[in-house]
Amino acid sequence: MADNIRWGILATGNITHKMVAGLKVLPDAEVMAVGSRSAESANAFADKYEIPNRHATYEALCADPEVDVVYVAPPHSGHKDGTVMALNGGKAVLCEKPFAINRAQAEEMVALAREKKLFLMEAMWTRFLPTIVQTRQWIKEGRIGTPQVVYADFGFRTEYEEETRLFDPAFGGGALLDVGIYPVSFAAMVFGAVPNRIAAMAEIGPTGVDDMNGAVLGFPGGGLALVSSAVRAETQQEARVIGTEGMIHLPSPYWSGTRAMLTVKDRDPESFELPYGGNGYNCQAREVMDCMRAGKLESAVMPLDESIALMGTLDEMRAQWGVKYPME
Repeated sequence: MADNIRWGILATGNITHKMVAGLKVLPDAEVMAVGSRSAESANAFADKYEIPNRHATYEALCADPEVDVVYVAPPHSGHKDGTVMALNGGKAVLCEKPFAINRAQAEEMVALAREKKLFLMEAMWTRFLPTIVQTRQWIKEGRIGTPQVVYADFGFRTEYEEETRLFDPAFGGGALLDVGIYPVSFAAMVFGAVPNRIAAMAEIGPTGVDDMNGAVLGFPGGGLALVSSAVRAETQQEARVIGTEGMIHLPSPYWSGTRAMLTVKDRDPESFELPYGGNGYNCQAREVMDCMRAGKLESAVMPLDESIALMGTLDEMRAQWGVKYPME
């Protein structure tokens, strides 16, 4: 593989700007191309970030021979199609979270990547931040004993606008897929498994998607997680892992923070500042490129079978609320 890994950006929404900013701090990452649904938006995005190749369709981006890996980031409802398009174009893929609309879509995406022997990963960027890496290390070392309870939430308040993607069922709207995946994924990471018991409740808004939700998740071998998310309520956005011998506290906003606190039984709390050297999106990009250079087809930190299983968890939560998207 060449010294630089060449990225293509599929879509030009808010999150793609963050991803490009993250890529710009990596000396071996080259943002080579962008694809949008119009030449105007592709050109505007390319001009802003000095991207040489600009495409007026997603299909053209995925066919660009100068692209090694595609970052897929349209609204949730477009994740599967964008990923399939890029894989069929012979590209590695980093697909924005949530991985898909549901488990069935996720299974289709993973099956295609494995068939074509191409790298694929869900862009759960928080997993690669130093605070979360440190959390995993402390748990692995037994610093807090056996994890017993996880508390994690991610909620923000936005004004209700029926036709925006956050509230539109056609885009996979609602709190769960937009930000609820963060605490659910965090809990699964801590316990090393997806939940096998789920009790979930939601406040369903006028468009039929969840404005707010909460759940108790039970894990194989013991362990509980209390998770919540919202797009109509500002929550603390903290995470705590309670173990038999101590606690890990990730202060707000835990999903993008740089501070981790460790309390071991009978000792004073310790606070650690763990910066990530960019805007955080560089950390997941580094993982993608390291895996590609090593010839790996998936990440051990965010494995494909776990992404599939987590989509199944979200499916079960929505089923308990009676929330179904038009494309299902």
